[in-house]
Amino acid sequence: MSLAAARPLITVYDDKNASAGTTVCLPAVFRAPVRPDIVSKIHNEIAKNKRQPYCVNVDAGHQTSAESWGTGRAVARIPRVRGGGTHRSGQGAFGNMCRGGRMFAPTKTWRRWHRKVNTAQKRYAICSAIAATGVPALVMAKGHQIQGIAEVPLVVADKVQAFSKTKEAVVFLRRNKAWADVAKVYSTRRMRAGKGKLRNRRHVQKLGPLIIYDQDQGLTKAFRNIPGVDTIQVDNLNLLKLAPGGHVGRFCIWTEGAFKKLDGLYGTWRKASSAKPGWNLPQPKMANTDLSALLKSEAIRKVLRAPNRKVKHAVVRTNPLKNIRRMLQLNPYAAVQKKNAELISAKNIRAKVAKIAKASGKPAPVDPMAKRNAKVKK
Repeated sequence: MSLAAARPLITVYDDKNASAGTTVCLPAVFRAPVRPDIVSKIHNEIAKNKRQPYCVNVDAGHQTSAESWGTGRAVARIPRVRGGGTHRSGQGAFGNMCRGGRMFAPTKTWRRWHRKVNTAQKRYAICSAIAATGVPALVMAKGHQIQGIAEVPLVVADKVQAFSKTKEAVVFLRRNKAWADVAKVYSTRRMRAGKGKLRNRRHVQKLGPLIIYDQDQGLTKAFRNIPGVDTIQVDNLNLLKLAPGGHVGRFCIWTEGAFKKLDGLYGTWRKASSAKPGWNLPQPKMANTDLSALLKSEAIRKVLRAPNRKVKHAVVRTNPLKNIRRMLQLNPYAAVQKKNAELISAKNIRAKVAKIAKASGKPAPVDPMAKRNAKVKK
């Protein structure tokens, strides 16, 4: 829940950025859970519903007479252009690997272009997007320049709806410190990367504020020529405008009349929506999102078990046949057995070498243990 949601009253500002002397209660929709995952998914689905079908010409790549030469001529069995007397005759045709051939799997107009989206999910996504517009951190994280504005959400008097000149709209945005966001739009206008340059969409730019009004008394004409500024009627709120790109936190400027209609449109938990039959705001997963306060509360601490302070180290199990230390723990006499086995092996090797030397008439090799054995005998 945003800090704004903890403050029940929102100040209404006039077109000169001074308090109009009235306040409005914060609509309950601003306390709805912010679910970026739902917003992103629903935006991705409904954005597909404006697509127009396209495909390649059904005859493309097949407008030539060609037939395979068959087998036995040491060439591929691809269809080849008939005739002679020109470079084209004998060349491969039709295939997607051929020059002048069709593409692989030619596109068709009967692709599934559009998506049906659950109405309740669309409403959930719009509620989340509206709630995110009241959180300054999310609005700034989206890149909007709102450092100078008085309050988030920004509510202005209904007089703004009567603007009919762009000059009036520009003066209003400058006085309310929202022009910094429009200036950012001007500064980010740049050439599009890719083929879109050739398809009547040469430039791209960031988006500015969204003006949400109740009655259009000329407002749309006043704001329509300012780059990046969009206008929308409160009864027709659109997720594509509230969360462009599927990212929550667009900077919204509400008129007083539009702001007051939100409770009737989306409900208040206590009372269901009057405009959408059977709809009320989605319940948040946590009523209190302050996790540290929850964990420190006495009600929770007294039902938790006592912390286990005893540290139990894991025992590394090793193979005693490969690890001498582990073998000595199990059998201390293993060291004596191992040493005796080495001595007996060395003794047998010396006896074998001495036997070979005696049979060949060569002098017997020096016994390295002779000096030690002599000392033992003494």
